[in-house]
Amino acid sequence: MKHLKADVVVISAGSAGLAATVAAAQTGAKVITFEKASTTGGAGNFAHGLLAIDSHIQRKQGIKLSVEEAFKIHMEVTHWQADARLVKTYYAKTASTIEWLEKMGIEFSEITDHGAGNKLVWHIVKTEGGFHSGKGQAMVMLQVLTEKAGEYGAQILLKTPVKQILKVDGKITGVIAEDESGEEIRADAGAVIVATGGFLDNAVMLKKYAGFKLETDMFPVRKNHNLTGDGIRMAWEVGAAPTLMNLQMAHDVPNLEFMPLFRQVNILVNMDGERFMNEEATSNTTYFGNAISRQKNKWAFMIVDEDTKKNFEKKPASGPPGMGGSIEEQFKRAFDKGNRHIFIADSLEDLCSKTGINPAGLKKTLDEYNSFCQTGRDELFFVKPENLHQVKQPKFYAGRIMPHGLGTLGGIRINHRIEVLNKNLNVIPGLYAAGLDANSLYGDSYPWIMSGNTFGFAINSGRMAGENAVTYIRSLQKA
Repeated sequence: MKHLKADVVVISAGSAGLAATVAAAQTGAKVITFEKASTTGGAGNFAHGLLAIDSHIQRKQGIKLSVEEAFKIHMEVTHWQADARLVKTYYAKTASTIEWLEKMGIEFSEITDHGAGNKLVWHIVKTEGGFHSGKGQAMVMLQVLTEKAGEYGAQILLKTPVKQILKVDGKITGVIAEDESGEEIRADAGAVIVATGGFLDNAVMLKKYAGFKLETDMFPVRKNHNLTGDGIRMAWEVGAAPTLMNLQMAHDVPNLEFMPLFRQVNILVNMDGERFMNEEATSNTTYFGNAISRQKNKWAFMIVDEDTKKNFEKKPASGPPGMGGSIEEQFKRAFDKGNRHIFIADSLEDLCSKTGINPAGLKKTLDEYNSFCQTGRDELFFVKPENLHQVKQPKFYAGRIMPHGLGTLGGIRINHRIEVLNKNLNVIPGLYAAGLDANSLYGDSYPWIMSGNTFGFAINSGRMAGENAVTYIRSLQKA
């Protein structure tokens, strides 16, 4: 067995782990970071930017949203299930984190939102090609953090997963890891930071703790990051208290890179052929995901007729380069890839046969819905007249909309200092958890109203964990 010694050990070199590594190493502490993958960044490489409140960039642009306002919005949306002290600490940290990143050479190109809440808090990382380059802009940020970690003297060991967190007499003392050859490594440390990114790829944990069947009624947006809940499991093994665990949901037709036809306000029905929500709420992926998850099979179908399709085709193209083309071309690409979640039919009867939608239920629903379109008044869910589109003219197009997982939320109970708590809600000395492993931040619904929140929390909580871990170690040295 190899023996290593550090002040701080970080488990995983994803978004939170890299931020923790750099923050701790900047103080002069000796840091060793273990990463089971062959590269750093993890799922964060697909992010575009991070949330910040009252940054100097926002102030310069005249964007006014205070920490107080953001805090109140967050707590209202989460119905005070979130840890209020943690939320306030996080939001108050975000502006300085933008400056912290800028000092390392990271630039931000714009501040925007994704359309669900119109809160301009999403700081997009500047890259060649811009926001619609088809790549996650945050990859550039995470590459810079990886380089800076090395410059500050931190050691990042790739292909070296941690297997166990060590605790002696109630205090954390290090970890056991395993290198690529299978040899065990014991790394002694005064503090350990867990930042393994959740359990999105662990089918057993997803079913048990979030209620979804992987690749059956929930599809991960980003696959193969091996997010198997290792950090959560290891923290639990040394006494960490669990938290509410759920999904940061998106929604889409499975296995489609981009099909704008099914991202509009069109009629949605469940397997019984019934409407179940105001379709305008689809802009908020959390609300949409919650509504779909209540339906049979956790499925819904968006249905469009030929007239609506033709009207949509007249609109200017949008979205990532290379993903457009006519709707027929988009369908052909999907069919060529074997997609089983989109449908074209010459009649409503044929559409029901292909999708499994109850035909009597769909007929009743469309009769009612089309009458709403004619009168301009949706008597059921109050969709605005301009968003009502009749479904009468063949051909008919349908996409099976299902929950998609952007990430999992929760697992390890922490306080506002990012310290891990045991089941008696006392601090486990020397143990910290950041990012999606530690999310005591969102209650039962992710606050999609403020964009870039999970990535922002990963970077900020990682930074706080690194700083606070060093403060703890130095307090021990003085004792």
